[in-house]
Amino acid sequence: MTAPDITSFFDEATNSVSYLVADPANRVAAVIDAVLDFDQASGTVSARSADRIIAAAAEQGLRIEWVLDTHVHADHLSAAAHIREGTGAKVGIGAGVRVVQSAFAPMFGADDLADEDFDRLFDDGAIVALGDLTIEVMATPGHTPACVSYKIGDAVFVGDTLFMPDYGTARTDFPGGDAAQLYRSIQKIFALPPETRLFLCHDYKAPGRSEYAWQTTVGEEAERNVHIGNGASEEAFVELRHGRDATLCVPKLLYPAIQVNIRGGRLPPAAVDGSRYLRIPLTEA
Repeated sequence: MTAPDITSFFDEATNSVSYLVADPANRVAAVIDAVLDFDQASGTVSARSADRIIAAAAEQGLRIEWVLDTHVHADHLSAAAHIREGTGAKVGIGAGVRVVQSAFAPMFGADDLADEDFDRLFDDGAIVALGDLTIEVMATPGHTPACVSYKIGDAVFVGDTLFMPDYGTARTDFPGGDAAQLYRSIQKIFALPPETRLFLCHDYKAPGRSEYAWQTTVGEEAERNVHIGNGASEEAFVELRHGRDATLCVPKLLYPAIQVNIRGGRLPPAAVDGSRYLRIPLTEA
């Protein structure tokens, strides 16, 4: 099986990892889970991280054909729209994004959602060419309804579905999340050959580990994942996941991220004063 060339970009501000994935023979590439920089305190948005990926592609002589998100992220803003504008690449995400849009658009008054925000909505099993390589889309919902994993050669980009074996699995308490569904999605991944490389979207350095890490294998996850490894049953996993989810805080960038990401990385339209605004729902204690 052909191995793609993979360059990783870690954003410590959001503990996120973006990937530049290339066909070494044809010099075409896809960007997966690109980060748009956002300073919440000042409301400043910049494309420093995304431009770093574009520059790396240029240095390697690569043409970016696709910008892919594994799901509607709740912890960072997507740079998909920026990269599309700068390179002409197409933007893709799982078809479940429509469910997420339906859940959140009324909350944020996002009546400007457009089909053009995404060039392709992927169903389970969709196949996309990347030079001589193919991008195989695996629907892996559970964390969110829109979650997909992208299998490219001997590598799978799993988004938030799995973390490093010593850290566990994704939360399932967002709208449309489902712990049992996440369990079954992970079993699909575990059915791949054990040597299959897995590339993760986040790392938070589990207790006792001093270095960030975001690459593992199917075999390592199936054997050692602290939430679902070593043959954990669905019942045990669901109980563990529900208990852990009840202790988790809301991601600090949840509301800014969702508003941008349901638009494919496009910022909300300008108001009458020419400025762009994000909505923050208030809850009375």
